[in-house]
Amino acid sequence: MKISLIRKRKLKKFKSDKLREECGIFGISNHGDASALVALGLHALQHRGQEGCGIVSFDGSNYHSEKRQGLVGDHFTDPETLKKLPGESAIGHNRYSTTGETSLRNIQPFFADLHMGGLSIAHNGNLTNALVLRESLVKSGAIFRTTSDTETIVQLIAKSQREKFIDKLIDTLFQIQGGYSLVLMTNKKLVGVRDPLGIRPLVIGKLKNSYIFASETCALDIVGAKFIREVENGEVIIIENEIITSIKPFPKQKPRPCVFEYIYFARPDSLINNKCAYEYRKCLGAKLAEETDIDADLIVPVPDSGVPAALGYAEQSNKKFELGLIRNHYVGRTFIEPTQSIRSLGVKLKLSSTRTIVKNKKVILIDDSLVRGTTCHKIVKMLYESGAKEVHVRIACPEIKYPDFYGVDMPTKEELLAHEKSNEEMCEYIKAKSLKFLSLGGLYNALIKEKRNLNYPQFSDHYFTGEYPIKPHDNLNGLKIKQLSLLSAKSNS
Repeated sequence: MKISLIRKRKLKKFKSDKLREECGIFGISNHGDASALVALGLHALQHRGQEGCGIVSFDGSNYHSEKRQGLVGDHFTDPETLKKLPGESAIGHNRYSTTGETSLRNIQPFFADLHMGGLSIAHNGNLTNALVLRESLVKSGAIFRTTSDTETIVQLIAKSQREKFIDKLIDTLFQIQGGYSLVLMTNKKLVGVRDPLGIRPLVIGKLKNSYIFASETCALDIVGAKFIREVENGEVIIIENEIITSIKPFPKQKPRPCVFEYIYFARPDSLINNKCAYEYRKCLGAKLAEETDIDADLIVPVPDSGVPAALGYAEQSNKKFELGLIRNHYVGRTFIEPTQSIRSLGVKLKLSSTRTIVKNKKVILIDDSLVRGTTCHKIVKMLYESGAKEVHVRIACPEIKYPDFYGVDMPTKEELLAHEKSNEEMCEYIKAKSLKFLSLGGLYNALIKEKRNLNYPQFSDHYFTGEYPIKPHDNLNGLKIKQLSLLSAKSNS
């Protein structure tokens, strides 16, 4: 029988020139239109995952599940689909896979029928010791149905010798490591969990008598819910019979949220620490201008991610802001390139320049990050071809030199431009007149008006420093998942 080896990181080649957040989660209890509201919440969180989506509901007696590959709007706008998901409690998930291949089997939420009753779970993040745990579980007789690290959580809950569900969950939480937020649904409870460092986000909202968990506040806004607060790092929130209970089982420690939630991941209108992500990004751009400003005619953002930082840069430097690049929002993920002859179009499928704006101008091109540099190279070339006199690239975060192990899909260390090249070499690669990054100190000053704590950084900033707050055990051990071909990417059952 053929055996496929599936690495912790996805086998498919990293094609994007942006970091990708793994997924978005949403859960609600005590509402007659629970599934419809979950679908709306997932729609608001679509930017956090586009490979698959799923909803599990509970009607008081039975669980119901619908999972699809692709976008929420393509599947969960159909009333007939939502009719298959009755009940007053439901949880949902958008997926962009980092652990396990792209297959219907790996789409969440997962469901398990345990001796204590049904359990459904949606997970945002990545466990850094999932394969170590998986190996131990398999040796003890556990049978895995998916290649997702989320199933490891389910297996640990099932094997726990504790009697009550919450005790089983806490027992499990003390065994897993990594950056994660969880929403779990049982016959009686809706539970939200955030990892001990608060790396991955989770918020609480309320809609009349219904409580909601979501990855971001934008998902609360779309359903008309009131934002209550963020789930604290290491906190377990239990909702049962319209009563909310908080448990903090872990030793108290300061949070270290993922810095890229501020830089890029969170939707601009989402609140982080009671401030819109958009505002943080403008501050990053303003600080970038303080550190790297030069003589130029125009400030041009890379749409859409570079717009807030470019606005901040323009305001701080008192330079003219222009949309020198226009994004085509109607190019989907399934765009077909029928012949080799047109594949060289590359970035032009999504971006075009406003030629008369940039012609004969010294342009400062602003983006939120630089990962592999391939897209930036094409954009710089496009601006020069449109008549720009000079193109200076400014990046509103420090150089990304190290990969992530906490739920972010990104290249290997060797694929990161800044890890392999000096600033001069990077500038030559993208063919810009100059290239500058926001300093690490500038990043902290812009976000929290503080210096970086060298002993205990206020953020998970390992992308820039290589200082990982949680040891990536699986990667250090070089473990691989051994899966029967039954669970190959071709299998959808």
